[in-house]
Amino acid sequence: MKSVAISGSIRTSVGKKDAKGLRTTGMVPCILYGGTENVKFATEERAFKTLVYTPDVHIVELELGGKKYNAIMKELQLHPVTDKILHVDFLEVVAGKSVTIELPVRFEGTAPGVRNGGKLIRKMRKIAVNGPVEKLPDALTIDVSKMEIGDTVRVADVSIDGLTLLDKPNITIVAVRVTRNVVEEVKPGATTAAAPAAGAAAAPAADAKKPAEKKK
Repeated sequence: MKSVAISGSIRTSVGKKDAKGLRTTGMVPCILYGGTENVKFATEERAFKTLVYTPDVHIVELELGGKKYNAIMKELQLHPVTDKILHVDFLEVVAGKSVTIELPVRFEGTAPGVRNGGKLIRKMRKIAVNGPVEKLPDALTIDVSKMEIGDTVRVADVSIDGLTLLDKPNITIVAVRVTRNVVEEVKPGATTAAAPAAGAAAAPAADAKKPAEKKK
């Protein structure tokens, strides 16, 4: 898994007032938990550029007060209007210890069903997994190069060595569906009613009444 390094300063005081003051100076209040101690710190907002604004998942190498920690970002709070980063929670990770995380889903290859007029429907962008941090890949990659129209890949069809997939097995990850512009083939042996030849008179209706006889 990719990694990114972030350094921060330990917060000597906490509270809403202190957090608001940090944000006005371009800093983001953060917390690291999951280890032997919880560490409250602050770091520059620009340090999150390569961590937040990407679909990739990273191991974060935190340097705080002269100590180093490995962590993953667990929760991100954004301003509802400006999308400014308000607070970030980190979970400390240790080799051999299982963690739960959402991996991005990537698709590779070109589905034959798409070449034949179908459409590739991507249902899931991330998938939840649990397992040791050293087993975590950068992403869950699904090969669609053999998918025909009507084929579906569900969570139950996927496995990752050393990891447990947490989403429901019957959830669809990707499918190839027929589109309106695909012309249905005529079934073998199917026939259509023959139209009368040009200029040919139409056959009289079976229930047509005979003309009434004249009275003598």
